[in-house]
Amino acid sequence: MIKEQDEKYMRMCFSLAKKGKGKVSPNPMVGCVVLDRNGNIVSTGYHKKYGGNHAEREALLKLKNNEAEDGTLYVNLEPCSHYGKTPPCVDLIIERKIKKVVIGMKDPNFKVNGIKKLREAGIEVKEGVLENDAKFLNRIFIKNMTMNLPYVILKTASTLDGKIAAQNGSSKWITSEKSRQEVYKMRKFFDCILTSSNTIIADNPKMEHKFKCILDQNLRTKPDSLIYKQGQIYIATRENTPLKNERLDLKSILQTLYAKGICSVFVECGGTLAGSFLKENLIDEIYMFIAPKILNDNTGLSAFNGDTISRISQAKNLQIYEVKKIAPDIIIKGIF
Repeated sequence: MIKEQDEKYMRMCFSLAKKGKGKVSPNPMVGCVVLDRNGNIVSTGYHKKYGGNHAEREALLKLKNNEAEDGTLYVNLEPCSHYGKTPPCVDLIIERKIKKVVIGMKDPNFKVNGIKKLREAGIEVKEGVLENDAKFLNRIFIKNMTMNLPYVILKTASTLDGKIAAQNGSSKWITSEKSRQEVYKMRKFFDCILTSSNTIIADNPKMEHKFKCILDQNLRTKPDSLIYKQGQIYIATRENTPLKNERLDLKSILQTLYAKGICSVFVECGGTLAGSFLKENLIDEIYMFIAPKILNDNTGLSAFNGDTISRISQAKNLQIYEVKKIAPDIIIKGIF
């Protein structure tokens, strides 16, 4: 019964946390549920935007009459114990005389030691409730903290036979208007859109976003290309980026972006660059739109074209976590 209750309230934390998606970077998404001593919900909160109150502070500051005293606080990520944009959440939890704190996962940030501080204050702590789900929710933050690199999502759109364009580059439109509108919505959840000079020259896309990275090794793109009309632009060239096998070093580009405060990258490109990212194991996740069309032409351009493979055992394996119909297309989301 206790396990079921803990999981119930932790799922509530996840739902609250997701309300901050796309608004809290570089911070994690966090939700909080507070129960009184009788097990009744007296407050909830979530981290709404970067620089704003953390979820625990948001929930506890709503309470004016010590309703949380001897109660239980649920949160999907270990409460912070250090000063950042806001004071430590642990201090407020102790001040409000919470009796028990239930946590989804430990914070991968080495500065955080909230669990230890809570226990030293005599507060019962239970950790690891729905831990895998908690880690999946904040997979971007975990990679940032553990690898000092942005999380990379690659979006591609293809026919049923894996083609993104005819041999002459014709690709408008493989997927439906509804799918394209879905992509526009997706972009806002990520810190940066990354594309290549080949894509710009072939399609002249706008790709409206606050920050865009363009891989243009030899500065082939025209200054009046639509992509340059809006947003902050970082152009990776052979002048500012190391080369690897006579091509721009992709990992170096990601390191540069992370140093600029970019925590997540949404890659939209052709098969050559997509294949290179895949070959170098730099893609964390794939969003693949598939249209109910078959090109039936071996000369068509493939969604991934960056390696030479002789055995099926060399294929990259994805764990698919979502399949959704966006009529008439479908989208498959998978994580490596």
